[in-house]
Amino acid sequence: MAVRNSLYSVLSSFQIRFFTWRHGEQVGTDEFGNTYYREKGAAKGRRERRWVIYAGEPEATKVPPEWHAWLHHTHAEPLARNSPYHRPWVKPHKPNATGTLEAYRPQGSVLKGGERPRGTGDYEPWTPG
Repeated sequence: MAVRNSLYSVLSSFQIRFFTWRHGEQVGTDEFGNTYYREKGAAKGRRERRWVIYAGEPEATKVPPEWHAWLHHTHAEPLARNSPYHRPWVKPHKPNATGTLEAYRPQGSVLKGGERPRGTGDYEPWTPG
C-alpha cells in the first residue's frame, strides 16, 4: 500500500509541475521558499487561477498572510515589503506546529514528560438541590 501511495504522490507532483510549466507564470517566493504562480493568459471574464508550490512538506499554514490574501484574490498583487501590513511590531509568520516536535506542550503534559500538579482541593462539584 505504501508503494502505491508513494507512486501516486510522485505522479501527482509530476502533474502539478507539468501544469505549472505549461500554464503558470511565477509571481514570487516567500521566506519559507514556497513559490507562487498565476495562470498565463486567463480567459476574459474569468478570474485567473493562483496556486502555490510548497518547499518541502505541503502544509497550508506555511503560507504567510500577505500571500494568503493574494492567493484568495483579496489583493490584486502580493503585498510589497513597504506596505502598511509590514510594520516593525508585526510578528513574523510561524506555521502551525501542531503534531510536530515544536508543538506547545503545557506544564505537566504527558508528551513533555512531566507530571500534572495536584489539585488544590478548592473544587466543589455542583449537585442539583
